Amino acid sequence: MSETDSWLQLYEDTHQDLSYPVIYWAAVPMVVLGTVGILWTLPIPDQFFEISPLLNWGTVFLMATAVYYFIISVSLAIGMLPFLLGIAGIQNWLTNSDYSPLRVSIGLLVAGIIGLWLGHRNQGSLRPVIRDLQLMMIGPAWILSVLYRRIGIPY
Repeated sequence: MSETDSWLQLYEDTHQDLSYPVIYWAAVPMVVLGTVGILWTLPIPDQFFEISPLLNWGTVFLMATAVYYFIISVSLAIGMLPFLLGIAGIQNWLTNSDYSPLRVSIGLLVAGIIGLWLGHRNQGSLRPVIRDLQLMMIGPAWILSVLYRRIGIPY
């Protein structure tokens, strides 16, 4: 079994009995968006800004995630690029908007965690939610892998 299959199987094994799958599937990207948003707002070294005004801890996290996706599966990585670029685009828009990026990100993270909890509600503990937070970036790849399986794209 490849590393990709191991990660996706681990994630899938803990998501067979979701209480509210639709809420759960919406919560996963909210957690990612909220987490990246919080990282996006953290102070950065001056050297980051000298390299690019878009370089911050959020973009570093997204770049590391993209590299990891390419390591585990090229086809999943290519499929996840629009998701990662979308997150970066939303965060960039939010930074330039009248909204408070930190407050919006915290709100998304809290709403996403509540959604994860509702998804795992019938399991009766917070352990599955904590595991989902640990596997935060595997969640979106797992959702994409489910779609890939349905339409016959190998990964």
